[in-house]
Amino acid sequence: MHRWLAPTRIAFAVLSSVALGFAGYHAATGVVGVVDYFHYFTNLSNMAAVVVLLRGGWAGLTSRRPVPGVVRGGVVLCMTITGIFYGLGLASYPEAVMIPWVGRVLQQLMPAVVLADWLADPPERRIRPLQAAGWMAFPLLYLAYTMVRGYLVDWYPYPFLDPALPNGYCRVAGASFLMTGAFVLVGAALLRAGNALGDRRAARSGAAPTGRRAHARPA
Repeated sequence: MHRWLAPTRIAFAVLSSVALGFAGYHAATGVVGVVDYFHYFTNLSNMAAVVVLLRGGWAGLTSRRPVPGVVRGGVVLCMTITGIFYGLGLASYPEAVMIPWVGRVLQQLMPAVVLADWLADPPERRIRPLQAAGWMAFPLLYLAYTMVRGYLVDWYPYPFLDPALPNGYCRVAGASFLMTGAFVLVGAALLRAGNALGDRRAARSGAAPTGRRAHARPA
C-alpha cells in the first residue's frame, strides 16, 4: 500500500464524519428528524465508508490486518451507486433536507474518493463472484425494509420509492428493477477491476495472486 494512502484515508474519513454530523444536526433541528436521518441510503453508505476508511488507514499506519477486500467491495459498491444516482438527479435533495456543502461531500466527493481508493489499493486476495454476490444483501434488505416501513409510517426517503406519487407501485417496481440492475452491473465492474488490478500488482511484485488456484504441470 502506498505510504500516503493511510493518512489520506483517515483525513477523508474525518471529513465525511464532520459532514454526517452537520447533516444529523440539520435533520434533528429541521423537517427530517433524527429517526428518518438514519433511513437515507446516502447517510448509511457514508457511515459504512467512514468505518472502512478509518480501519484501513489505521491498519496502514500500524501494519495491522487490512479490511477484507470483500467487505470493502460492498461499501465501494454502495458509495459508487450513491454517486451515480446523485449524478442522474435521482437522489438530489432541496436545501431544507440537505445542506448544500454537506450534499457535495457525501454525494459527490466521498463516492469518488472511495472508488479511487479501491482502484489505487485493490484487494490483496481475489474476490470470487459468489462472494461478490453478497454485496447485494444490504441494498436488497434496505429496499425491502424501506418499503415495509414506508407503508407503516407513510414516509419514504426517496421519491422514486413512494407509491403515493403518479403510477404508484408500477413506477416503484420499475425503479427497483432498474436500481437492482445498476447494482449488479456496477458490482460486476468493481469485481473485475479489483481482481485485475490486484493481479497486476502481484505480478509487479513477483508474487502469485492469492485466492487463485495454482495449476501444477507434470515434470
